[in-house]
Amino acid sequence: MLEYAEYIKIFIGLVAIINPFGAVPLFITMTMGFNKPQRQKTINRVAFGLAIILLSVLFFGELMLKFFGISMDSFRVGGGILILLMAIAMLHAKTSPVRQTEEEANESMDKDSIAIVPLAMPLLAGPGAISTVILAAHKNSNIGHYLIIALGIGLLSLLVWGVLRLSSWIASHVGATGINIFSRIMGLILAAIAVEFIANGLKGLFPVLA
Repeated sequence: MLEYAEYIKIFIGLVAIINPFGAVPLFITMTMGFNKPQRQKTINRVAFGLAIILLSVLFFGELMLKFFGISMDSFRVGGGILILLMAIAMLHAKTSPVRQTEEEANESMDKDSIAIVPLAMPLLAGPGAISTVILAAHKNSNIGHYLIIALGIGLLSLLVWGVLRLSSWIASHVGATGINIFSRIMGLILAAIAVEFIANGLKGLFPVLA
């Protein structure tokens, strides 16, 4: 088991990466024309899909890396670079192409069901969130460790559910400027986490740097 501060750090990192407030404008655009029951059904599916995706990664992500022969240190460096790219985009108040390209966003507008793809994945549970969960899971093999992270994923899904439920209120009262300020703050936190991932990965790959 890790220190509680470490678990809080993991949770904050996931909140920064997923950035539910930053997803509000896209959610409103993609659900334009939906009636209230349709929008509520979409929100439920997004939150449930996010939880299922991240829980699957939590319990089976490391096995996938072993199957492909990828070392954890290499994955730390690669995941850290991906997260750093996302952080830079967030500091510019933009959606990183790592999460969703413009072509994917345009294509999704023509789909009947947008809850799982692209909202739950890759917009929310994208490469950055998946990398963070795998790296967090690797820190300890104790079942309690996995359960605490699973609890954090559950709380994160509830947070996303609550933010999307309040999306109209947030858009009208907070506005684009408020959302961009929050995204930039999360981007700064994310950049620091990404640098830490990269540094730890490089130390593992090149022990002389330690």
